[in-house]
Amino acid sequence: MKVILLKDIKGTGKKDQIIEASDGYARNFLFPKGLAREANAANVNAVQTAKSAAKHREDVARAQAQETCKKIAGKSIKITARGAEGGRLYGSVTSQEIADALEKQYGVKVEKRRVEVKNIRNAGTYTVSVWLFAGITAEMNAEVSVAVEGK
Repeated sequence: MKVILLKDIKGTGKKDQIIEASDGYARNFLFPKGLAREANAANVNAVQTAKSAAKHREDVARAQAQETCKKIAGKSIKITARGAEGGRLYGSVTSQEIADALEKQYGVKVEKRRVEVKNIRNAGTYTVSVWLFAGITAEMNAEVSVAVEGK
């Protein structure tokens, strides 16, 4: 009996794979546990439709990431942080602060986990990497200035 696997099964096959299984294995194990369904024309068509929809969503997300990369690559974001007169910051500039500045200055919303930043503890210009999609990373400059508190 031909079945479509709904989950990865060790030793049997991967998800959405069509395999030949014995009738007893399919009826007594795979179907009751929800691990597979019969490979009739409707089910095969549903799997192919789901795969093509997922491919389309991935292509759209990749295109959006490339547009965003073109928009922000090589640009500079300006960040002002509290610090002392010598240019030393009281804390450090975090990836969340860079993500917030990116959204405020360029209108690009990015999660803080996707911003790779080195340890920024002094005023100056630093290179920041923003991961947008698999294989698409934008390099930017972060210009950090110090706001000295009044005495």
